[in-house]
Amino acid sequence: MTAEDLPQAADSAPISRIVAEVAAAFPGERISLGEMATAFGDRAFGMLLLLLLLPGLLPGMASVFGTPLLILGVQMGLGLRVPKLPGILARQTIKRSDLLRLASASSKGLGRIERYVRPRPGFFTSAIGERIIGWLTAYVAIMLILPGPGTNGPPAFGNIVMALGLIEHDSKVTGWGVALTIAGCAFATVVLGAMVWFAIKAAGWIF
Repeated sequence: MTAEDLPQAADSAPISRIVAEVAAAFPGERISLGEMATAFGDRAFGMLLLLLLLPGLLPGMASVFGTPLLILGVQMGLGLRVPKLPGILARQTIKRSDLLRLASASSKGLGRIERYVRPRPGFFTSAIGERIIGWLTAYVAIMLILPGPGTNGPPAFGNIVMALGLIEHDSKVTGWGVALTIAGCAFATVVLGAMVWFAIKAAGWIF
């Protein structure tokens, strides 16, 4: 399957419709990351980021997708145009039913933003802008991998907005996502830093 075979999944669509069309394009019970990377070509980064980040809004699911998200972010940061997933990650699959459920849940929270998404060239649709998105995504992935109370949702939400803008080539919405991601990562970093500080203090009291 190629990008031309897809029913315009990457063209001007809110998250719920994008995910529904992705699920329709792959009729099996599970969809592999490798299949999606091949099918979406130069839009694969945005699609994969979106689909890997949606679980970040749910407790207990974010860390599972942190590693592939980290790899994609680093590849974007290095300037790759199409993702190159290692075999072990390319074979990882996502349930179609989970995608549809996550799309429905996330679209309720992102509905207002989705209504404003449309192709708008600008700094964040440039090669430099995409590299910035990549490195921010890598940082978000680290926040998702590290355990911390309430530290997954804020960075993941901002990164989802970035991914949505990336898919639609919308520099303005991507810029909103960058701001939200930086704020979310700052919050997560402070929380994780405080946890480490308290752990060190507690160890000092015990020993």
